[in-house]
Amino acid sequence: MTPKILISQPKPQTAKSPYFELAEKYGLEMVFRPFIKIEPMAAKDFRQQKVSIPGHTAVVFTSRHGIDHFFNLVKELRVVIKSDMKYFCKSEQVALYIQKYVQYRKRKVFFPETGMIDDLIQIMKKHPDENYFVPQSSAHNDDLKNKLDEAELQHDEAVMYYTVSNDFTPDEPFDYNMLVFFSPEGINSLVKNFPDFQQDDIAIACLGQKTIEAAEEAGLRVDMKPTPTLRSVPAIIEDFIKNHKKSEIKPKKK
Repeated sequence: MTPKILISQPKPQTAKSPYFELAEKYGLEMVFRPFIKIEPMAAKDFRQQKVSIPGHTAVVFTSRHGIDHFFNLVKELRVVIKSDMKYFCKSEQVALYIQKYVQYRKRKVFFPETGMIDDLIQIMKKHPDENYFVPQSSAHNDDLKNKLDEAELQHDEAVMYYTVSNDFTPDEPFDYNMLVFFSPEGINSLVKNFPDFQQDDIAIACLGQKTIEAAEEAGLRVDMKPTPTLRSVPAIIEDFIKNHKKSEIKPKKK
C-alpha cells in the first residue's frame, strides 16, 4: 500500500516543489488539504476596533495572508495609503509579495535574511521613529506585540482576517500514515473534526514551537520537528523515513 501523507497546506504552485521530489523518491501519496482556512473581515467589523491606519508610517507583515487582507480591507475602507509608507516583512518571500499591490522599492521594504521575527525586530529598532501597524489574524497570539513592547517601538495591532477550521465532510476519507501541521489552529481543527481521534501508528510532524506545544497539549505524539540542521518539512519527513525504526518506506529503485 502506498504511504499516504496529509500536508495541511495548499498544494504548491510549482512542479519543482521538494514535496513532489520526496513523493517521487519514496513512492508517497502527498495530499495537500489545509485544516484551516482564511476568511476576510468586513469593514464594519474592523471599524469596531477603533484603529486608524492613516496614523501609521509603517506596516509589519508576517505572512502573505496579512498582505492580501490588509490591502483588500483598506480598499474597502477607502483608506489612502501614503506613498512613503514603509513595509517591514518577516522574510524576503513575504516582502516580494508586496509587489502584487504596490511598487517594490528597497528603501520602503525591509526584511531579515534569516526569516526570523527576532531579526526583523532588530531592523525595526533602526527605525525607532516609525509608528508601526500590525495586521493580525483572529487566531493570533501576543508574541509579536510583546517583542515590540520590549523594543519600545510605537505600534498598534488589529485583526484584519479570520482563521477558522476547514471542516472535513462525513464522506471524506481520513486514512493517512502521516499528518503534517504548521500552526496550533491546525491542531485545534483536527481535534474539532475528529474528537475521538486515536493516533496509534500515525506519524505526526509539526513546524514551530507553538504548534508542537498545541499537539502535545492535545495528547498527540510529535514524531517529527525541525532541528538546527533540519529546518524544512520535507527535510524532517525524509529524515524520519530514513531513520525511524517503524518506517517501512524505502526509496524507489531506479
